[in-house]
Amino acid sequence: MRKLALFAIGIWITAAPAFALSDAPPMPEWMTGAWSHHDEQGWADEYWSPLRADIMLGSARSGKAEKLNFWEQMRIQKENDGGVVLWAVSADQKPVRFEATLSAENEIMFENADHDYPQRIHYWREGDQLKAEISLLDGSKAVQFSFSRTDH
Repeated sequence: MRKLALFAIGIWITAAPAFALSDAPPMPEWMTGAWSHHDEQGWADEYWSPLRADIMLGSARSGKAEKLNFWEQMRIQKENDGGVVLWAVSADQKPVRFEATLSAENEIMFENADHDYPQRIHYWREGDQLKAEISLLDGSKAVQFSFSRTDH
């Protein structure tokens, strides 16, 4: 009986991480693709690779006419504990880590209270539009972006 109890405990311990990972937030595969925005203020592009090996690679750039004003490299990845994080590197700055605090079918939010700005990065889909908002944690200083799917 004791051997059976130890065996059952051993199975429970080895299976526990699998149960924890099944509760992990879903990766935002709905962001995959090339997205762009153009208006009189300028242009912005954002690209997200398909999910592979628990990571999505992204890049963004914006400017006016042929002048580049901003660029960023990003990755969304699943960590060993099952959590989902976004790492962003703007221009020549150090990478900044944002943890997913909300993840749903067509929506994901990342936060980092220790970062100066933004502290919150929120993505969601509305039909064929990829929407994004950056802000402080309390929602102040919000800036919204709206991208359309593009073929390049």
